[in-house]
Amino acid sequence: MSRARDFSIHALGGKDVELFRKLLTLMGSAFDEVDTYTSAQPRTAYLRKLLDSGQFIALAALEGESVIGGLAAYELVKFERERSEIYIYDLAVASEHRRKGVATALIEQLKAIALARGAYVIYVQADPPDEPAVALYTKLGTREDVFHFDISLT
Repeated sequence: MSRARDFSIHALGGKDVELFRKLLTLMGSAFDEVDTYTSAQPRTAYLRKLLDSGQFIALAALEGESVIGGLAAYELVKFERERSEIYIYDLAVASEHRRKGVATALIEQLKAIALARGAYVIYVQADPPDEPAVALYTKLGTREDVFHFDISLT
């Protein structure tokens, strides 16, 4: 666990399922998608396996026992070279804790994990209307304008 101001960053493993469930609740609230993140959560065994998989990274920002932020990321092992890249899938901070360095501290901790795993880059997608996310990622990285396509399975 690393310290950053008045909160700490904790890397979650299989023993941290209940803490991960609190993170899911926070994400649902932060994204205004409570039902998506809380109504059909996976079984404990599934979450333990995910958290211990080595390809999924979950970080929680804690203030005491309270989850105030967190991120979920995936390590994508590359095929063209012996390296990997990290994709930030979700990052959320409770509204009352925003603009206090929580998101930046989460990404800094992820950078340390990425370096330890031999990754060469971290990337994230932000939707243009989400101005705070775009501002955060612009501060921390280089913007690329790309198209995103959802391909239906039916």
